Amino acid sequence: MNDYFSKVKDFILDLSFTITHEDEENGVIVIENESEGIKNLVLALADPLLIVEQFIFELEDTHPDIYRKLLQKNRDIIHGAFVVDESGHRVIFRNTHELENLDLNELQATLNSLELLLSEYSEEIIELSKS
Repeated sequence: MNDYFSKVKDFILDLSFTITHEDEENGVIVIENESEGIKNLVLALADPLLIVEQFIFELEDTHPDIYRKLLQKNRDIIHGAFVVDESGHRVIFRNTHELENLDLNELQATLNSLELLLSEYSEEIIELSKS
């Protein structure tokens, strides 16, 4: 795990993200780049996977139409997807990668996808969060 942890950490630093928390023992790195809308993005190393999760918003209403809209929006997301946690109320951006084959470009593509999602669809995300 230590080799993967160092590898992921080096990638994050190469991409000019700020590491706000790291726990090598549990394989967790929390990063941010507030100018791009990313805050408290969690990278969890769960060998053989790297799990990338960013909390997006809390759902007040759990009407099926909201979930339908989220699933339709997933089609536009290049890398990753909207998911809902076990409570059905927290909307999260999530993507996974194989640690063994992870390279800088692959991780960067996920982070760029999230940045694009947050910038291009911010109005739609705000509207969904009011639902």
